Amino acid sequence: MNTILIKAATLVNEGKIYVADVFIKDGLIEEISPVINRSADQEINAEGLHLLPGMIDDQVHFREPGLTHKADIFTESMAAVAGGITSFMEMPNTVPNTLTQSLLADKYQIASEMSLANYSFFMGASNDNIEEVLKTDPAQVCGIKVFMGSSTGNMLVDNEQVLDNIFREAPILVATHCEDELTIRTNMAAFKEKYGENITIDMHPLIRNDEACYISSSLAVSLAKKHNTRLHILHISTAKEIALFDAITPLKDKRITAEACVHHLWFSDQDYATKGNLIKWNPAVKTAADRDAILKGVLDGHIDVIATDHAPHTIEEKAQTYLKAPAGGPLVQHALSALLEMYHQGKITLEKIVEKTAHNVATCFQIDRRGFIREGYWADLVLVALHDPVKVTQANILYKCGWSPFEGQTFKADITHTFISGNLAYQKGKFMTNETGKRLTFNR
Repeated sequence: MNTILIKAATLVNEGKIYVADVFIKDGLIEEISPVINRSADQEINAEGLHLLPGMIDDQVHFREPGLTHKADIFTESMAAVAGGITSFMEMPNTVPNTLTQSLLADKYQIASEMSLANYSFFMGASNDNIEEVLKTDPAQVCGIKVFMGSSTGNMLVDNEQVLDNIFREAPILVATHCEDELTIRTNMAAFKEKYGENITIDMHPLIRNDEACYISSSLAVSLAKKHNTRLHILHISTAKEIALFDAITPLKDKRITAEACVHHLWFSDQDYATKGNLIKWNPAVKTAADRDAILKGVLDGHIDVIATDHAPHTIEEKAQTYLKAPAGGPLVQHALSALLEMYHQGKITLEKIVEKTAHNVATCFQIDRRGFIREGYWADLVLVALHDPVKVTQANILYKCGWSPFEGQTFKADITHTFISGNLAYQKGKFMTNETGKRLTFNR
């Protein structure tokens, strides 16, 4: 199918909301106009529906290779597409860790065969792979991931000289997980001395506290300023960190940017009582005051993008005691739905959601021809029925792990259609899996 005509959609794009037709040909948006009278292979009546540029999720863990009992690129990309995420950038803490160019190429190969969404993969950094890191192609890879805090396998970069070298030499954007390991270990030792093995989930944000985040984020910012590194700090979780970022400089000129995740915008420490380990993430979900400050940072420009940090584990793993349960949870299917719910609550506008989930991600990573509804751009698009409620139940959860922290939640909006590079990949609960997504490329 080479041509699609979307009729009478309400576009949300580049700060404006207006009704228009959109004509797609060979994957690209060919025309946007109030009325388009052309025949197409497929015509979609979008009257009453809002058309958004698809969400570009700059932080997911799809668990392939090596951890495919939790998730894989096929299942999680399907869940993402059903949730209105048209492109993702996946993290290197798979098994084996993505620490060589060969292992990175292997993941791209899997995605080319299995991913329903568009894709990119981060190259991983460790204490001893700087030569491999420096081979990363800036036009073909989204960035380099540095764990300045706990991670899987050999991915904690805690050697100060290595960190300095990475920030000095990186040919490409450096994305960091910032939690200070010494602070966390010190806190954990104190809690173990007091509670032994009986530490509970409500203590998680006290162990992985705001100080641990601030110390590490401050270090990353100072290194980036020292070397003029293109730095992107992931999943800001504290009010304290927000002052580290600049709300004045235009995004295209920023050298240091920040990301907020949906779970830090939605949950607070008050939710541990009902959600338990299901909302155990690193960095931890913290206070309602932190949550409100993060939203304010998103709205005023201190925080540039919104992502998910989708990181599924099995329900059996999550059912273990606090000390044994892994951190992370599945989010890609419900992230945009949660943000649209926040719109209904009056917390954020549709224009701002689109800015932070699509426009700014494309600008931040210099993605080629994506993230906007523009003629000549790839047709990565989502149709949303703003007033069709959907309840999250086990029956409609698509993650391989089979659970969601949003189970039982009714969202007021429904994602009805998702277009991936001009292919109608999802429509009202049904998938068209005959075409895979495309590899993201970058204008750098």
